[in-house]
Amino acid sequence: MVKIKICGLFREEDIDYANEASPDYIGFVFAESRRQVSFAFAAALRKKLKEDIIPVGVFVNAPVEKIAALYRDGVIDIAQLHGDEDSEYITTLKNLTLSDSRGAIKVIKTIKSEESNQRFVEERREEGGVEPKVRWNEDYLLFDSSHGTGKAFDWNVLNGFDKMSIPWFLAGGIGLDNIEEALRLNPFGIDISSGAETDGVKDRSKMIQLSEIAHGQ
Repeated sequence: MVKIKICGLFREEDIDYANEASPDYIGFVFAESRRQVSFAFAAALRKKLKEDIIPVGVFVNAPVEKIAALYRDGVIDIAQLHGDEDSEYITTLKNLTLSDSRGAIKVIKTIKSEESNQRFVEERREEGGVEPKVRWNEDYLLFDSSHGTGKAFDWNVLNGFDKMSIPWFLAGGIGLDNIEEALRLNPFGIDISSGAETDGVKDRSKMIQLSEIAHGQ
C-alpha cells in the first residue's frame, strides 16, 4: 500500500478533513507560501490532529534550531527540506534532536526540478543501478518539479526507482486525474497539495477520495 501525504494544511477545517480522510501524513508549510502557517498556529492545529496521522514540517533553508524546537514540542515528527540543505546541515539537525524520546528527527530531502531529476537518474544509470550516489543523511527522498508549483515533471525518468532501497515520495501535480498513474511507479508515498484543493483551499471530498485510492479501497 502506497502512503499518502496531504500537504499545505492551514485552516482548522483542513484538520477536520484530514482526520476524516486519514492520510498517512499531513504537511505544515513553514516556508514562504500562501499556505504558510506560524509555529503557534501549527501547534494548535497539531493538537486537533488524530494521533495516527504523522505531521511533517516543510522548510526551505530554515535555522536548524527552529526545526528542532518544533520537533521537541511535538508539533512535527518529520522535517521535509526543500532548500540547499546539505549533509552537514542534516547531521546537525539530527544531533540536536537525538536526545528526544522518539530518537533523532527523520528527514525527507527533496530533489526538485525536472532537470535535477533527470541528472539524478542519469547518474544512477552510469553506475549500473538506482542507488543514490550522493546521500545527505536523509531518511527519505522526494522527487518534485519545483517547490510549490503544483506541476508534474516527466515521471518516466523514475521507471525502475521502485528498486531503490531508500524510500521515496513523488510530488508535483498529482490529483484525481493522474493518481493512478503515479501509483504505478510504486513509490513509497505520494505527496499532494494543490491536487487536494478547490479554489485554493483543501477540498474534503478530494482528500477522502485521494486517500482511499492510495490505500487501495
